[in-house]
Amino acid sequence: MAQTAIKRQMFQSDSDYSKKMKNGVPNGNTTHHPLEQLKMIAQEQGLDLTDRGFAEYMDSIDPIRHLREDFCYPKMKDLPKTDLQLVDPEEDCVYFCGNSLGLCPKKFKEYMLVEVNKWEKTGVEGHTSGDLPWARFDEDFCEDMGKIVGAKKEEVAVMNGLTVNLHLQLISFYRPTPTRYKIMIESKAFPSDHYAVESQIEFHGYDPKTAMIEIEPRKGELLLRAEDILAKIEEEGDSIAVICLSGTQYYTGQVFDIPTITEAGHKKGCYVGWDLAHAAGNVELKLNEWGVDFACWCTYKYLNSGAGCMAGFFLHEKHKNNNFPKLKGWWGHKLDTRFKMDNKWSADTGALQYRISNAPGFLGPSIKASLEIFNKTSMKEIRAKSLLLTSYLEVLILNKYGQRNEQQENGEVKEKVKENGQNGEVKEKVKENGQNGEDWKHVHVDILSPSDPTQRGAQLSLSFSVPILHVFEELTKRGVVCDERKPNVIRVAPAPLYCSFLDVYRGANYLDQSVQSAARIS
Repeated sequence: MAQTAIKRQMFQSDSDYSKKMKNGVPNGNTTHHPLEQLKMIAQEQGLDLTDRGFAEYMDSIDPIRHLREDFCYPKMKDLPKTDLQLVDPEEDCVYFCGNSLGLCPKKFKEYMLVEVNKWEKTGVEGHTSGDLPWARFDEDFCEDMGKIVGAKKEEVAVMNGLTVNLHLQLISFYRPTPTRYKIMIESKAFPSDHYAVESQIEFHGYDPKTAMIEIEPRKGELLLRAEDILAKIEEEGDSIAVICLSGTQYYTGQVFDIPTITEAGHKKGCYVGWDLAHAAGNVELKLNEWGVDFACWCTYKYLNSGAGCMAGFFLHEKHKNNNFPKLKGWWGHKLDTRFKMDNKWSADTGALQYRISNAPGFLGPSIKASLEIFNKTSMKEIRAKSLLLTSYLEVLILNKYGQRNEQQENGEVKEKVKENGQNGEVKEKVKENGQNGEDWKHVHVDILSPSDPTQRGAQLSLSFSVPILHVFEELTKRGVVCDERKPNVIRVAPAPLYCSFLDVYRGANYLDQSVQSAARIS
């Protein structure tokens, strides 16, 4: 098969795949599960899925592999905790932490120096001059940011931090009445979301114990089932003012069915909003099409705009001329009369009316550099690669350690994966080549993230039968950058803009070494 044909076949979007899948069951014949695609290409090329040559081949046909060159990718020797006796100091590290902080675009430093020089040489004139005029540069990002989340330009603002934006949105959309006063969130929502919702309820004089619905997984399970979310909405929807969930769950990596949940909430008269911190730049979103009322997201994870950078804010066009309560500021006033200084409020249209203050000019360069990279591709193409990368990581883990969380999606319970494809032979090979062939026998790695690739993003959440801190320390020594989250998970996320299949291969090998080292310690 020619390489061009392979590219077309392999790097297809999850939306294409989703059309052929219904609750994890194939309903079409033309689109394959990403793992089946990987196996097919290995067979076509006469390659072993678990060998380095397969990873290198996949990189050679990756249509967005060149985007890695647009990022500053850390070297092993530059990481502060790497043990250089265990790795080649000159090699790239294995960066699997884009779900926490994306890598630095190479253009950022250049663009930042432009703004510093502008301040040095022009002072206050910088507000209205240059490529990033400080008085309005944030507006220039709205269209490109909208492409990433499936929104129109006027539905998007870039401002504040995620939690500040969520508070601003809840002020408008959470208007409790004696009969409709509840907010529904996940029981394991990210703390900032939990605190925002809790404080908004208290601010209006209600008790979070009765006004905050925390939807939980079933007993003994970690993932929320879609039918349970929908059942809770049907059961309590008449008393729910706002449904506020995460698009992608930070701990498990589970992607929620945004359009279905949004529709269900609307049918019960609820407003529906989403925290997209782990979804924006990670999965395909269509906020306008899905009718989402409001959403917010940070830009420093998959959007690679730097720690603490300005966040995204979405307000659906149906609310663009709303008279909801809101916190007002000068920058939410229409530009054409803003400088009349007559203190007569005239709201800007759409999301921009929620701006309170002018944007910090020195945060513009990183967003500009990041959006330029996104404009070289599409979320469809990014997601297509992500499906393959994460499935490749999954199969390399399962081939050796053969465990998966028993609870699975859509009401089904799947057996733990003991063997996967050719792994009878693979296990024997790894056993022979291991540093201690017996150490791994009593170890298992549990993948908590959904097995259906359409129900997860780039991230796999891993738990271990050996002490997790030992595994994490050993990974860190080997230059694998990931993160650990309480109570018992290591999150690994090969971000497709800059991670390669070879990174996944190397990362899996370092994971194997780390687990075996942890097994000897324990």
